Amino acid sequence: MISIRTLLEHPYNYTPTEYITILFLVLSSVSFALHTGQAVYFRTWWTIPTMVFAGLLEVLGWSARLWSSKSPSLLSPYEMQLTCTILAPTPLLAGNFIILGSMIQQLGAKYSRIPPWWYTIIFCSFDLTSLLAQAVGGGMATTAGGHVMLGGIAFQMATITVYILLASEFFVRYFNDEPLNRIQRSRCFFRLDEKYNPEESSVETAFNEAHRNDSGDRGAMDFKLEIMSAALLLSTICIFIRAVYRTIELTDGWSGKIISTQRYFNVLDGAMIIIAMYIMNIAHPALLLDTNLSEFADAIRYLGARIFQ
Repeated sequence: MISIRTLLEHPYNYTPTEYITILFLVLSSVSFALHTGQAVYFRTWWTIPTMVFAGLLEVLGWSARLWSSKSPSLLSPYEMQLTCTILAPTPLLAGNFIILGSMIQQLGAKYSRIPPWWYTIIFCSFDLTSLLAQAVGGGMATTAGGHVMLGGIAFQMATITVYILLASEFFVRYFNDEPLNRIQRSRCFFRLDEKYNPEESSVETAFNEAHRNDSGDRGAMDFKLEIMSAALLLSTICIFIRAVYRTIELTDGWSGKIISTQRYFNVLDGAMIIIAMYIMNIAHPALLLDTNLSEFADAIRYLGARIFQ
């Protein structure tokens, strides 16, 4: 069991290398600035609580590690970097869930086992649960806290696994043109009235329009969607690798070899998340998706409100 005395004397079991922390701080800051600028320029406000927030957490986390490189025995920067770097991938992953749902809507929801709306609702709900567990555990910085964080990350890894399986099935069915029939497909828990309602809100209209297209024609996989698909795949792989590393790291314990080896963290956590962030800077959904994700996000909120009425 980790002791308070051990944490106070040398929480990392090593001293973070200053030039490495500066490098990652610069890289994360640039990506964060780009995501913020892209959110404003393209008016993709849904990226603020996802990609932009992930970038902010990475900047804070690497700032704390830079602080620790000068004062390695201080507990405050250690706890700050631990919490921020643990949490950062979670909102980034939520962005991937939203993008996949939009792509399915564009390519043909009849190839998906669940409606595109539910990718966002179900997986973002799971993501939020994981985020809360990791936040609580990160704030404890004890053996019990490590167990809570481990549970949160393990849950996140399981969520990513299910997400990958469903996404893989969708793309296999799409490329083979093998749509699911009505019995095979999981439907929403309710259907909205498909008849035109002159009094419906713009958000209701957006939802109803997309819902009517759930079993629509097969969309074309153009060059932009090919790039978006590749970007989504690479980003998800990077986040999954990081989740596997963190799970093994926390299983090994606070004073284990893995958490005490700096290069493992730099490569399997820091580099993976930086790569995932820059992938979404380059292959930004505003540039590659035809679907209006602002309307998509509005309709998701409307659907959620209907569920909890």
